[in-house]
Amino acid sequence: MPFMKGAIKKDEYYVVIFGCGRLGSRMANWLSSIGCSVVVVDRNESSFDALSYEFTGFNILGDATELDVLKEAKLDKADVALVLTTDDNTNLMISMSAKEFFEVTRVVARAYDTNNIKMFSDFGIEVICPTLLAVENVKNALYFISGDEK
Repeated sequence: MPFMKGAIKKDEYYVVIFGCGRLGSRMANWLSSIGCSVVVVDRNESSFDALSYEFTGFNILGDATELDVLKEAKLDKADVALVLTTDDNTNLMISMSAKEFFEVTRVVARAYDTNNIKMFSDFGIEVICPTLLAVENVKNALYFISGDEK
């Protein structure tokens, strides 16, 4: 499923990102640069330092497992929620709230532990797993080195 689908213009997308670390900040900067409305939520104020000067979105300092913080982020208005903290349990809790309580259509979460992928998927949450992505990249590098076809 492509990110920008249908006749919706990029600047009509409202994206809430949870976690402003290396991945979250890069996604926020990129989405902002293509015209999306972006809100970033993180519990560490210094994390927002990773946002570029060109970032045009908003940031919310708070714990995303708290209902008031999710409401402040206007999660009920979001087209997409990207849940990118460094903790799988936190990501599952936020993702389930986004999907079930706030009825966000598209929820994408990071899961480090491959054993958690099915749990996320069972709730209709799209999963990005850095471990599996790294395995695929290493396999591709080995195919390239050996000259074998994939």
